[in-house]
Amino acid sequence: MSGSWGKNGAGPWSDGKSDLTTIYSQFLGNWARRLSYREVANYFHTSDGKVFRSVQSLVEWGLKHRRLEGIKSIGVDEICYRVGLTFMTLIYQIDDGCVRLLHTSTGRKDKSLISFFAMLNRGRVGMTKLSNEIKYVCSDMWRPYMNVIGKWCSNAVHVLDRFHIKKHLNEAVDQTRRETLARLKQKGKGEELLLHGSKYLFLKNRENLSSRQTLQLKSLLQINLPIVRAYLLKEDFDRFWEYSSSYWASKFLKKWNTRTMRSKLKPMKDFVRMLRRHEPLVMNWFHCKRLSNGIVEGLNNKAKTVVKRSYGFRTAEGLKIALYHTLGNLPEPEVTHRFW
Repeated sequence: MSGSWGKNGAGPWSDGKSDLTTIYSQFLGNWARRLSYREVANYFHTSDGKVFRSVQSLVEWGLKHRRLEGIKSIGVDEICYRVGLTFMTLIYQIDDGCVRLLHTSTGRKDKSLISFFAMLNRGRVGMTKLSNEIKYVCSDMWRPYMNVIGKWCSNAVHVLDRFHIKKHLNEAVDQTRRETLARLKQKGKGEELLLHGSKYLFLKNRENLSSRQTLQLKSLLQINLPIVRAYLLKEDFDRFWEYSSSYWASKFLKKWNTRTMRSKLKPMKDFVRMLRRHEPLVMNWFHCKRLSNGIVEGLNNKAKTVVKRSYGFRTAEGLKIALYHTLGNLPEPEVTHRFW
């Protein structure tokens, strides 16, 4: 029997540091991917703390034994996980056949992303750095991220994601709507009622509008208002993504930018200035159309669900453990019996 005992006097059923058996700890940890910690604790007559420690032990083992070779594409984004704009930077692998959370770091400054590359290259003295194997990076236009990506992934194709560009364009359209509404209110003729409840008419895709919204939008498009001009420019910009040739896409973009700068709509002109500053990175989308932060946005939606589900453990470290547990696709230790 002595050969079956592990270190620190632990048996094969325990690691010697926990009052839970290995199998039961893994059982609770796997259920914690489906339910909140509190629900798992209630269903299996245990405590929130034991559920969390079970998750923590699975994550620690998984991070120690995961493999990081072969990462070709990454997506960088952030989530706000606490009231008061407390951010966490998340880095995902978004290769075909492998989508997973690779790294988390509090904040969204340069050092938040540098810590990922430092982790990736740790212990590789005299060897090819894993960061050099990355071919594609997808991110938004947040300057600290762009600075770090330019330094650490200088050989990679950096793609400014379509999702975020459309998001900035929608923000410009909505700002134009607010300015139009304020101008109509100043006139005092009650014309602002024309735009009552119109916010999402101008932001949604047409195919997602209800019948009532479609009729309301059709009526508004007959009126010469700044928001109508901004909306028509937004709709026209969608043609940019339909080009298969980067040459013709660039031609279209230059003409669209010129028309928009002549529109006298300040939010839309600000959007054009932003596009012009980052045009080479915007055009990289045509060199790698399959790469999209839409995958990352889907993962971020799951991350927000994790934030809600892991209530009671709202510290940054507790949240990181919960995120790795749900989105990290981590390996798990082999067990003799499974009960789930």
